[in-house]
This record gives sequence, C-alpha cells and structure tokens, in this order.
Amino acid sequence: MRGKFFDFTDDPWKHVGNEQEAARFLPDGLLVIEDGIIVAFGPFADIAGDHPDLEITVIDDRIITPGFIDGHVHVPQTRVLGAFGQQLLPWLNDTVFPEEARYSDHAYAREGSERFFENVLAGGTTTVQAFTTTSPVATEEFFEAASRRNMLVIGGVTGIDQFAPETSTSSPEQFYADSKAMIEKYHGKGRNRYAITPRFALGATPELLLACQRLKQEHPDAWVNTHISENPLEITNVLRAHPDCTDYLGVYEKYGLVGPKFSGGHAIWLSDNEFGRMSDSGAAVVFCPCSNLFLGSGIFRLGKATDPDRRVKMSFGTDMGGGNRFSMINVLDEAYKVGMLGNTLLDGSTNRITQDLAQSERSKLSPYRAFWSVTLGGAEGLYIDDEVGSFEVGKAADFVALDWNAGPTAMPWHESLFVDEAGPTTMEEAAHVLFSIMMVGDDRNVDETWVAGVRLYKKD
Repeated sequence: MRGKFFDFTDDPWKHVGNEQEAARFLPDGLLVIEDGIIVAFGPFADIAGDHPDLEITVIDDRIITPGFIDGHVHVPQTRVLGAFGQQLLPWLNDTVFPEEARYSDHAYAREGSERFFENVLAGGTTTVQAFTTTSPVATEEFFEAASRRNMLVIGGVTGIDQFAPETSTSSPEQFYADSKAMIEKYHGKGRNRYAITPRFALGATPELLLACQRLKQEHPDAWVNTHISENPLEITNVLRAHPDCTDYLGVYEKYGLVGPKFSGGHAIWLSDNEFGRMSDSGAAVVFCPCSNLFLGSGIFRLGKATDPDRRVKMSFGTDMGGGNRFSMINVLDEAYKVGMLGNTLLDGSTNRITQDLAQSERSKLSPYRAFWSVTLGGAEGLYIDDEVGSFEVGKAADFVALDWNAGPTAMPWHESLFVDEAGPTTMEEAAHVLFSIMMVGDDRNVDETWVAGVRLYKKD
C-alpha cells in the first residue's frame, strides 16, 4: 500500500508542548503486507527497492491511520441507539433490556450482529471490545460475525442477576456455565478474545461476582469488561447493594477482578483514590463522551486520568447505543468538548480553590492526543498493542483511509486554509487535517477500511 501514513510511536501526553515527537507522518510511505501482517513499513523511496515484484496499491488523496479501536460498545443496542430522554437506569429498563432480550433468537442476533459490524466498519473501526447479552446466542453470533471478517474483537456473555427483568438476567450458575462454554469455543481462536463480563456492580449479586472471580482464576489470560461509576444514582445503589465496600472500585477489587486487562467503562465519578488504585493495578478506564453527554451522566476527568504521576491506562468508546453514534470520529468530537469543559473547571476562572493548571492543560484534546487515543493508546488500554494500533512490523494490517475533503460541503474550502490540493506534506499539516476531520467531519470522511490487509468497506 502506498500513500500518506500517520501513526504513533509514543503517548503524546508524555510530550506536553512537543506532542509531535510521539507521532510519525510519512507523506509518501509504503506498507508491505503478507498474510494480513505488516512485514515492512517506511518511506517509499527507502523500501520500495526491497520489494520489486510486489503489486502496489496506491491510495491517493487520503491520510491513512491505523484502524480505530472502540473500547466500549453494546452490540445488541444497535437498533435502539438514540432512544429519547432518560438517564441511565430508566433508559435501561424502558428501552435497552426489552431489545436485548430479542438476541436470544439466533436469526435476530445474527441480523443484529451483521448490521453492527457493517456500521462500525463504515466508521473506520476495526477492533471492538463489546457487550452482548446474558444469552450465549448473542455471544456466538457476535464472534461468528467478527470471524467472517477476521476482525480482532473482545467480548463475552454478560452477567447480570438482579435489578433487571427476568428476560435479561441469568443465574450465577448459568452465567458460569455459559461463559465456560464460550471461552472453550472462542477464546484465542483466530482473532477472538474473551472477556469475563459482569455488566455492572449494581446488577451483580455476590454470588455472580464470585462466579466472575472463579472464571478469572481459571482463565487468567481472559479480559474483564464492565461498567464503573457512570451515574450518581447508580453509585448510591451500588453501595447499598454492597454495604461492605466503601466505593465502586472496591466491589470489583473484593473479587480479584481489577488488574491488567480490566476495563471499567465511563469512570466519570471515580474518586482520586480510585484513580490511583487503578493506576497501581494496571487496570484501564474507557472514556465514552457521547454516552456520558446523551444520558446526562457527567463530565469525565480526562486531565486526572492522564496524571503522569498516577497514569491510568485508557481507551475511548462509543458506548453505542447510550452513545448515539457508531463513529470514533464523533467520539473525538465530543471528547474534545468534554475536555474543554474540564479545562475551564480547572483553570481557576470558576474556582480558585480547585485550580490545577497542569490538569487543566491535560484536559485539552489535541489531534495528537485524540488520534493516539483511538489507535495505539486504545490498544494499550486493552492490552492488544502487540497486535494492533500502529504500523509496526509484525502487527495486523488494520487501517483506515480518511478523505480530508469529505463531510460538509464547506470542508474542502476549510482544509484549503492548511493544505493545497496535494494534501498534507508535513507533520503540522497532517495534524491540522486530522483535527479538521474530528471537529468538522464525521464518518463520511472514512473512505476505506481494511482489516488484515483486506478492504472490508469502501464508500460508494
């Protein structure tokens, strides 16, 4: 593949004031792929001569980045995204649980999974960590649909045994048995990865959490995917349901679930102490700004999560259908706005007592911080950066070609402020283009999506 490539070799938050040092831009690069794996990457002039007999596919007038990684999304909410007007708990009961119950039917779950992957690929997403339902049918169809596309995915049977309709729950014993069967069938098979998935602490009795603990002990290489501290009322009810725990994270800690490969979605209302414990353990948070705003859940503390003294691993997620878009470009748009609110709350202009200028600055989402977060940073947060997230040799050739002139009709005129018709030729110009895409554009800017060297989406 020949074209303009942009990826990352480091975390931009480690290079405050000089974030371009974490990035890599090749205005004329060559990506050599064999059996879906990157075997060479660099400037075209440097490496083309080493591969004289290979057919070269040229992607003109596009900027090519690693495929986007969605760290938190719900497959069975595909049909109900954008349901009107409620906060988390009533929204679940009135809209989400009835739809998820339909995924116990193979035909319905198959159609829903197909539609889900069609939409995420159209948005440039090549990897997801996803929730299914309590029914193993939904998990089977999720993994099968991903396998047909050779996509790297993380998922598992959802565990919930209280505070939900009977059609959306299962017993701890059934959850354990279903999880064991799905781990045996799918974990590590192809690009499938299994996540032990307690939906959230409020929906889990001690018996269900003990089943999760047993699964993690028996399968220590499995992931743990859940929700944490999303909504104030939820947190109050969690502590009532688990009165021996003093905070939300403590519920998961009690059962040995917190550590590497643990992801807590949302994490809006985590205390400083909880952030510190997550940092120490190697656990990750998943920032879901579209959902946090849509459901009125709160403002994620981006500057706190990126504290260099107690850094927490982090990926970004759509949380579709609480989030009302499939596109990680839309996630970056909303994440920027949330970050700017955090910047204002911490810069001393509203409250001198809580002023923290360093944290305020870290809340601002530059194009470097943004695109790192949905590529290499997202991969690091999910512990899959040895497989995806950048154009390093040995990783899968999962990438997206972005059209910087697509989107609103004013986009080409806007881009002409920074680049001529040939497109970006420098790192600075490339960053301008990417920032324009994330703030002015949308998934219409996604022209092609490739997974393991195979093009699975091309815009008509």
